Amino acid sequence: MHISKETIDTIAQLSRLEFPEEEKAAFITQFENIIEYFNQLEKFDVEGIEPLKSIADTGENAFREDALRDAVTTAEALSNAPKHNGVFFKVPKVLG
Repeated sequence: MHISKETIDTIAQLSRLEFPEEEKAAFITQFENIIEYFNQLEKFDVEGIEPLKSIADTGENAFREDALRDAVTTAEALSNAPKHNGVFFKVPKVLG
């Protein structure tokens, strides 16, 4: 499968990323290599092989029981904060 520059532009737009033209050319090669790898994987006969659910498939539930524990109070949580308003941490604005 051939990846076009337009496909790279679409992926970049959907990802909200911008790349120089020379990087786009490198991405074309990299994406084509990835697709070729997946095409090779499709050649394997996996008929009758059960899907792997977990590498550590012990059959036991790994979750612990919910239990109440001592919680940190708001005052304790804010005690080392450089800026707070008594209820929330105050941080610089991240999105414009």
